[in-house]
Amino acid sequence: MTATPRTASSGPDLVRGRGVLSDAVFDALRTGRPPVHRAGAVLSADPWGEDLQLALYLLYELHYRGFGGVEDDREWDPDLLRLRQALETRFLHALRTELADAPRSAEEAFAPLLVEPVDLTGSVSRLLETEGELWQLREYAALRSLYHLKEADPHVWVVPRLTGRAKAGMVAIEYDEFGAGRAADIHARLFADLMDDLGLDHAYGRYLDHAPAPLLATVNLMSLFGLHRSLRGALVGHFACVEVTSSPGSRRMAGAMRRCGAGPAAERFYTEHVEADAVHEQVVRREVIGGLLGEEPQLEPDVAFGCAATVLLEGRLADHLLEAWGRGRSALRTELAPVPRDLSPAHRRSGPSHR
Repeated sequence: MTATPRTASSGPDLVRGRGVLSDAVFDALRTGRPPVHRAGAVLSADPWGEDLQLALYLLYELHYRGFGGVEDDREWDPDLLRLRQALETRFLHALRTELADAPRSAEEAFAPLLVEPVDLTGSVSRLLETEGELWQLREYAALRSLYHLKEADPHVWVVPRLTGRAKAGMVAIEYDEFGAGRAADIHARLFADLMDDLGLDHAYGRYLDHAPAPLLATVNLMSLFGLHRSLRGALVGHFACVEVTSSPGSRRMAGAMRRCGAGPAAERFYTEHVEADAVHEQVVRREVIGGLLGEEPQLEPDVAFGCAATVLLEGRLADHLLEAWGRGRSALRTELAPVPRDLSPAHRRSGPSHR
């Protein structure tokens, strides 16, 4: 019998590691060999740090589009899966420890999110709307591209794990996320158009090497929840948190794009989310959460945990962005290329001051 030939992914370029664990993953994916690292490296790693978060991201990406030159069947390589499980355990333990006192009911977890706060201190979207500059909008878009160019993909994994109202509600929302049958309206496509307006490269995974750990953690969270059936409640909590908080933030981001003259596609991505996510909020709360807890009430603490974890990691990312920008510095690990000269708002300062 002739063996089926192995195929290598045509996905984005594999990026180099940032420490012992991510170096081990990089070498394993590049060479086809098992990952090799010193004993105790996972237990001693910072669960929020660059090394662990990049290692997790590289391993998770094998379940999406993979990396150029890496064989597709590495997705289920037992050695890589063992390492991924150890990294996930470290990350999940850190999350649960940090959130030990967080609400355990869905009502308590979501109540603060249902009313827009009067004081928006610490809000990235508010800063960008009122005084953000083009270089900051471009950095924000480059970072968020690691999720938005696969928007809603991690959440699809939960669909086979739901039944009844929860499944119907989830699929209804996902249908909108994927363009309601129109390829040009897929939200990932709309974000690629936004990147074009901002003079960014919309190639999938292009800015992975620029992204710091706080951003990687936000994307890793949804992959962690999505890939584990035991965490289906947490995935629903995460998804609901995103939908509940999206509309006000998207309104502010649309204003930021408009004020900076970023272009119609840049503005459209966010205006699309203002209306759509206001509707999605009602569906996800009443049908997805309501349906899930009607069928499996024991999952309520997990739903609350998923919401709280999302708030925690988004807060850590906001702190990172605002601290760097407050100093006039880039929030990226590596600065972006300058704004193209033919970009409409090119009269604005295109990069950080480095003061």
